[in-house]
Amino acid sequence: MNKAVDQYESEIRERFTLAVERLNDIPDECNNPSYEGDYYYPDFFMKKAEELSFLLKDFREYGIDKLNDLSEEQLLRRNKKIYEDILPQNYEESYSNPDYAEDRLGIYGGILSFLSAELMTIPVMLTQINGEDGDNELSKVTYLLELFLYIYGLFKDGEKPNISEVESAVYYYAFDYIEEIASDRILENTFPNKRSAAARILEECDLSDTRYLYMYGDYISDNEIKLSRYLSSLSDNEIDRMAFTFTDGFRRGFDVMNISFEGKKYVNIRYHIGQERIVRTAIKQFREMGLEPVLSRSITSRLTRKGTVKPGIESTSPNMQFEFDHRLDDRFFLDKRYVQRRLDVVKDTFEGCAEDIKGYAGPAVIETFGEKSFTPVVKDSVEGLSDDKNALFIEMYNRLGMISNDYLPGDSYSFTIIAFPVPDIGEQFEDIFRDTMRVNTLDNDKYIKIQQDIIDVLDKADVVRVIGMNGNLTDMTVKMRKLKNPDKETQFENCTADVNIPLGEVFTSPVLKGSRGTLHVSRSYLNGYSFKDLKIVFEDGVVSDYDCDMSLVSPDKNAEELKADGRKYIKENILFNHETLPIGEFAIGTNTTAYCMALKYNILEKLPILIVEKTGPHFALGDTCYSHAEDHAVYNPDGKEIISRENDFSVLRYSQPEKAYFNCHTDITIPYNELGRLYTVDSAGKETDIIVEGRFVLSGTEELNEAL
Repeated sequence: MNKAVDQYESEIRERFTLAVERLNDIPDECNNPSYEGDYYYPDFFMKKAEELSFLLKDFREYGIDKLNDLSEEQLLRRNKKIYEDILPQNYEESYSNPDYAEDRLGIYGGILSFLSAELMTIPVMLTQINGEDGDNELSKVTYLLELFLYIYGLFKDGEKPNISEVESAVYYYAFDYIEEIASDRILENTFPNKRSAAARILEECDLSDTRYLYMYGDYISDNEIKLSRYLSSLSDNEIDRMAFTFTDGFRRGFDVMNISFEGKKYVNIRYHIGQERIVRTAIKQFREMGLEPVLSRSITSRLTRKGTVKPGIESTSPNMQFEFDHRLDDRFFLDKRYVQRRLDVVKDTFEGCAEDIKGYAGPAVIETFGEKSFTPVVKDSVEGLSDDKNALFIEMYNRLGMISNDYLPGDSYSFTIIAFPVPDIGEQFEDIFRDTMRVNTLDNDKYIKIQQDIIDVLDKADVVRVIGMNGNLTDMTVKMRKLKNPDKETQFENCTADVNIPLGEVFTSPVLKGSRGTLHVSRSYLNGYSFKDLKIVFEDGVVSDYDCDMSLVSPDKNAEELKADGRKYIKENILFNHETLPIGEFAIGTNTTAYCMALKYNILEKLPILIVEKTGPHFALGDTCYSHAEDHAVYNPDGKEIISRENDFSVLRYSQPEKAYFNCHTDITIPYNELGRLYTVDSAGKETDIIVEGRFVLSGTEELNEAL
């Protein structure tokens, strides 16, 4: 077996060498006079070949082990050169821009723009080549280079191939290599790799020397540089405290969710580049618990990436419009054969590590907030998924979720999420960072008591009413369950700072039938995108209509076009291309300290969902908070079992599993200053106010107003 592997790796190295040599010939060939005129295909191949040749030559001269030979200024110039094609100032004339590609390349524009974007995954892969799985990364780089060369061959000598030939090349690239790419991704997310770039940085580098940032191969902006320098200026005690809040929350999550910690060996740490000083200390603390870190880079290849999401170790995007433009590139290879092949690969990979994977303890995630707000341009050159492909896309991710849950049940591991700002948030970054730390470390015991007073009232409700004010048009009725044994049961979870930091909410999975109304927010930042005047209408707990204002994005379009763009924007980025979604969660946020911080620095729109959901009532579209763990009993600090773990969709998980889950969960929050009244109505019609005009009025909750 090892001999066969060695032979294949030798073949890959030979193929890589040949591909690099062939690339070097292309610029001269594309300068051939026969290519003159309005024929732009040679320009595409010449530019891409030059970019790739520079990248590969640069890597040979300055691989991960030689970067310290360069000054920080040289590393910065090198990094900008690698990513310059997709930087905003150059993107209008980049072949990665579908508009430009379509204009220059005609019918080939879309698919060659996909190729251009996929080639941008190479820099990060090159940094891994000296790691334990280096040959795996070399093979993936080789496959991409060979795809580029094959498509170039179709156009050589001025020939215009049939578009189906180019589409076929892309399809078989995806079909042939998804086996290796998807399998490696699962293993990389689950088990340690001590020689990965991230592991080497965290174990070996001087983190006060920001040159280490460039060892990842990712785009490095001022955010990463300034963040790293700021963390280097903090005391060991401050770093220890931040890391402990994070790691202790993860460990306590096992107790809160009634999950056994016995036999757990690995924790997947996801973070933003620049946060290494926190992560290094967190690794030490996790090791004291018996957990080794799993450090997986963010997903870049479209073959395994969903939309614009990049879970893993990530940096600031060089261009969010680029990410948005290529969010639906799955259309170039998505069909039933591809879906089945990917499902088979994932199942086989999990089966091959079924015993070892039981040691997986879960993800520990450090998010960021404060990035520059982004409202994308919706381009006509970017085709959406056809109805058939959209159905396949949804089916694929549903089935991938079910396979994952077979081997990693939701009730077998924990998680934790915490967030800190990045320097892009503004001149007061350091003050905001320190105040965020204060928000993340509020007194759990104090909030448990206050939130229990709210839960006691909610547990007696037939419905909860939520009414907006100050221009907010929200008018929601949320149906509650009737408790059979109120002394031992509750509907709402009393949420403190464990798996979901900071503390400050009570939440439930509402009864869908009877839940109805309009949810409206004037501005919201969801899943990386900005929304203005977002309105969602519900009937019996599911979305029946939706709209948002797109006039600032496309001021030249008429009302009908803007409405269509708004609906498309919501469907792709909130509904995730589902025709409808249920209310998976209804919650009341109680963290008025976080809200006060947001007002103090005027950053409410920039707060992540993780924090902003604690600053008012919110509704989540998609799965419940107990997805794939509905049968696992969980309890509040008072010992009562939380029974609201189910809804009309999740109950189908045994009879019709394909209809039970949606694989998404997006929280939409109404801030206190837009909340006119939140009150309960019991079965006798008695009303009990909890919040009136943005202030808590229920007895026992008044202390929450002190921060306001």
